[in-house]
Amino acid sequence: QVQLVESGGGLVQTGGSLRLSCAASARTVNTYTMGWFRQAPGKEREFVAAIRWSGGSTYYTYYADSVKGRFTMSRDNAKNTVLLQMNSLKPEDTAVYYCAADAYSSSYYYRADRYHYWGQGTQVTASS
Repeated sequence: QVQLVESGGGLVQTGGSLRLSCAASARTVNTYTMGWFRQAPGKEREFVAAIRWSGGSTYYTYYADSVKGRFTMSRDNAKNTVLLQMNSLKPEDTAVYYCAADAYSSSYYYRADRYHYWGQGTQVTASS
């Protein structure tokens, strides 16, 4: 069982920044795919960003078009923690943000239904 705990959400003005953190249990494997998803009221859960092991010590990062250039995902394997730095926040970024983990490295990192483990979510609100 992998436990994930998100933190760092809050209220910001449009154009502001937040940094989300996802702390994973000690049993989380460095080769797991880690993802960030978000869900706004009345909308489907959507992919935000992911980091995926690609062999050896190499990892790939991926971003939804809607956040590319504004959000940055990083991973600290020693701390079993992933971060999502969110800059230039827009009202449409308002959602509950979820951290997710998948035991496999695949091309389906953008699909929520491919992740086995989820955090409880943290609210992000960007207001004009």
